[in-house]
Amino acid sequence: MKIPINTPILGKEELSAVTSVVKSGGLTSASRDGGKNVQEFEKLVRNYVKSKYAVSVNSGTSALQASILALDIKQGDEVIVPSFTFVASANAIASTGAKSVFVDILKENFTIDPKSIERKISKRTKAIMPVHLYGHISHLDEIGEISKKHNIPIIEDAAQSLGSTLKGKHSGTFFELGCYSLYPGKVMTSGEGGIVVTNNKKLYEKLLMIRNHGMIKGYDSKIFGLNLRLPEISAAIAKIQIKKLPKFIESRRKNAKLLSQLLSNLDIQIPTERKNEKLNWALYTIATKNRDLILKKLQSKGIGAAVYYPIPAHKIPFYKTKIKLENTDWASKHVLSLPVHPKVTTKNIEFIAKSMRDIL
Repeated sequence: MKIPINTPILGKEELSAVTSVVKSGGLTSASRDGGKNVQEFEKLVRNYVKSKYAVSVNSGTSALQASILALDIKQGDEVIVPSFTFVASANAIASTGAKSVFVDILKENFTIDPKSIERKISKRTKAIMPVHLYGHISHLDEIGEISKKHNIPIIEDAAQSLGSTLKGKHSGTFFELGCYSLYPGKVMTSGEGGIVVTNNKKLYEKLLMIRNHGMIKGYDSKIFGLNLRLPEISAAIAKIQIKKLPKFIESRRKNAKLLSQLLSNLDIQIPTERKNEKLNWALYTIATKNRDLILKKLQSKGIGAAVYYPIPAHKIPFYKTKIKLENTDWASKHVLSLPVHPKVTTKNIEFIAKSMRDIL
């Protein structure tokens, strides 16, 4: 029995959509609004998350990078970001010449600690980037108050939280810009891809230029941009996937609920939803002592348990600093993610839980 931590779920509809694009010969479009599939996918995104605008790009990292550029953040500027995240969050900041100012997280749901943001704000702070890790939504009320007090825009790194909601509102839509990833390990995929959502028309128009070398009509670059376009094949897959997303999330929620029930009597930190929060359960992440031993034993049983992330960004060689982030360091040594994706069966969940009980 092998149970992967995550796996893309693709069917005949996606294959048919890809074949249709290949037969058409229209693999991409350098037009301002993108190709037919890109435009149709972006409309579906807007309708799903209830944003005014959506701009698709070729990765979640590109979504973050384009958002930072849209805010005119440049060399010498600073962006506050949690260290406990995938390195893409920091890399997107570095790609614009700006500096990541790493801050700590909350143990309860592994998202950015609002108090640590306040302590690190300086005259050079040009954005705050909360990361909705594992699908958990950051404490946006407190972060919003800090943003308003200091007049600093917010970029939501919602790469892992597409479909998660707080008080009925989708993650990624609370502030100026929200970024999602469509990597195969996420709740839905386009192979590679990303999305930026916004309600700000000016930012939307800048994003359209940034993803296409700063152009509007062609050979008329007004601002700096890159080729961040989403190919038509990827958009065709994403169009099918987003229609399936509600069922994907429903299945994840069912599996997460059952797993929490079966693990409830063990000496581990079980992930929970806050009041009015509805998670997509992109990753079901516990915290436990003897994490590495448990990981090894689970994997020996064919259970695709995984650690996200064993090395926080502030300790990765490229960014290595001497700052101390107590909760971040604790999390990097204790977190363990277990499979709950839609291909995980009830029998699989029971096996995972029994294995955990046997080990502990």
